Order: sequence, then C-alpha cells, then structure tokens
Amino acid sequence: MSENVLAASPAVLSGLVEYQTGAVVSREIVKGTTGTVTVFAFDAGQGLSEHTAPFDAMVVILDGEAEIMISGKPHVLKQGEAVVMPAHRPHSLKALKKFKMLLIMIRS
Repeated sequence: MSENVLAASPAVLSGLVEYQTGAVVSREIVKGTTGTVTVFAFDAGQGLSEHTAPFDAMVVILDGEAEIMISGKPHVLKQGEAVVMPAHRPHSLKALKKFKMLLIMIRS
C-alpha cells in the first residue's frame, strides 16, 4: 500500500522540514513498495557517514550547499542541482553550508 503525505496537495518542498542546530532532520513524504521520497535538512557541518544502499538514490538540493562523495569522488552541489548515487557504491554527504535536499530512493 502506498502512503503519500502530499496526496493532491501542493507544497513547497523546502518548507516541509526546518533546520535544527547541530542536527539532521528528515520527513518521509512518499512511502511505497517501489520506493520512498524524503526531505532532509542538515545544519552546517552535519552529514551522513559513508555507506552503501541496495538501490539507486537521487538527491536534489533544495537549499544551501552540500558535498556528496560517491566512490571517493567529491561533488559539490547547490540549490537546484541533482545527482544519482548508484546502488552498491559507497557515498556520504556533508553540509558545507546548511542545506535541504529531496532524496528519491528507487527500489528495483
């Protein structure tokens, strides 16, 4: 069964989560058997340590600036930019400035 917080209701994605000092905040807005969509807010200096995932994941920067490492290669992304983190490849994220992102996880 699919769950969608935004069903038939437009919203400003960056407004769905607020920055919190020294923290990473997330809100899952779509949850289904084929994937999830989650909005995150990272305070400056916060991040997610290197890990892998069994599915492709697309990151869209909604606000701010982040460094996303994929297989050891750094990518600096700013508002409006996106990247796909391929399945089974190590990746990490770090807030160069506080940032918000949309994470689209596609199960296949």
